[in-house]
Amino acid sequence: MDARRFDPVDLVIGEIDKVIKTLSVPPRATRAAPEVPVRAPLEEAERQESVRLMRVNHSGEVAAQALYQGQALTARDPELKSTMRQAAAEEIDHLAWCELRLKELKGRTSLLNPVWYFGSLALGALAGTLGRGASLGFMAETEKQVESHLRDHLGRLSAKDSRSRAILEQMTQDEVQHGAKAASMGGKALPIPITWAMRATSLLMTRGSYWV
Repeated sequence: MDARRFDPVDLVIGEIDKVIKTLSVPPRATRAAPEVPVRAPLEEAERQESVRLMRVNHSGEVAAQALYQGQALTARDPELKSTMRQAAAEEIDHLAWCELRLKELKGRTSLLNPVWYFGSLALGALAGTLGRGASLGFMAETEKQVESHLRDHLGRLSAKDSRSRAILEQMTQDEVQHGAKAASMGGKALPIPITWAMRATSLLMTRGSYWV
């Protein structure tokens, strides 16, 4: 086992590397994106709506990367650090799938992604200092809110966009599992004001990424 202890310079370099990879390097999924036959060509309005919704989901995955990286950075519990790093790695599949679908739809990612990334990194770093129960509770609540957004988007997608729908359905299943895992590991329910603040922040991100 590598017992090397990283100094602050190492940590800073490591975080810069993660920022570059998340925001500028095409992510590599470990699982192939769900594939289903395309039912019919999308009308232009339907394509634009799919682009906007998948852009929001891509931004959500950028934020998730930062949240879990921030928690891993400040958590004192080695097991918790490992759990957060694993969660970030698992979310890379979702990030890659959303980016792939955006390219297929001839859309682009949000110009606001750097804002969501650094804001989420700071929020995650704060959550990581609050202890195991609160940090896992933060993770469980995050996954719960992501699941809610995904189900809303499934209801707004055109019935013809079976490709985007298959991706979002698999993402929803994964998020449910991630949230359940966090709860089973001892995640505590967050105070209502924090939950409301998280929802308000999520709403700001979804509306911003939908248009920009």
